[in-house]
Amino acid sequence: MRIALGVSYNGQSYRGWQSQPDGNTVQDKLEAALGRFAAQEVATICAGRTDAGVHGLMQVVHFDTELQRAPFSWVRGTNTFLPPDIAVQWAQPVPDAFHSRACATGRRYAYVLLQSPVRPSVEAGRVGWVFHALDGEAMQQAAGHLLGEHDFSSFRASGCQAKTPIKTLYDIRISRKMSGGSREAAASSMRPGDIEPMECCYWRFEFDGSAFLHHMVRNIMGCLIAIGQGQYPPEWMQTVLAARSRDAAAPTFAPDGLYFLGPMYDAQWGLPTRTAAFDWLP
Repeated sequence: MRIALGVSYNGQSYRGWQSQPDGNTVQDKLEAALGRFAAQEVATICAGRTDAGVHGLMQVVHFDTELQRAPFSWVRGTNTFLPPDIAVQWAQPVPDAFHSRACATGRRYAYVLLQSPVRPSVEAGRVGWVFHALDGEAMQQAAGHLLGEHDFSSFRASGCQAKTPIKTLYDIRISRKMSGGSREAAASSMRPGDIEPMECCYWRFEFDGSAFLHHMVRNIMGCLIAIGQGQYPPEWMQTVLAARSRDAAAPTFAPDGLYFLGPMYDAQWGLPTRTAAFDWLP
């Protein structure tokens, strides 16, 4: 029997998804928990690997087993042996033809960014951070240059193992949400002659694509933020893309606010497209 799982995790404490010799990865923790529940070794294949510090809201994995258990038993039983920052959201039997990686028609990421004069505390490790105001219109114009099929070598990490740098970005959406009451509270404490404080807000960047190179989203984020801060015009993004060289782009941005929203599948597989973990994101 082939089983598919939807898994969410906070990646702060782990060295990414893929198994490592020290055992401190999300895959290692999941397979250990599955093994304890099933009382046999279980090997998983995921839809898309994530880096150290990157979070997953719906990582999809599959594995084969001879153990007959109801879907809710796989969820509750596996979660019993998982650490609190990793949770199986759902389990579902799938045909043998299903493959979590090969059957995915695309993948989705989100980056959550806090714009604030001071660094995050409660949200540390779960959001990126900038202390300069950003120009949303300039960033959206820049993002438009990346849509479609391109050679994304300028946004590819040196250790990337992808067979080709040519990928397709279907959509990039940028939105802003004000931090509740931040401006009003700051204004009420101002004295005559004070400089008006910068508004605190959350920026959310969503990326839909066929697939992504190693560090691709974080490298794009570095360029978008540089443009949003006025260091470069929106057209610079087109220049970076055309260069096909990592040296042409901005530094890689922090992993803290990056979330793997999950793969996209054809409706024939009948898999969920969201989990409860989505709901807390700004």
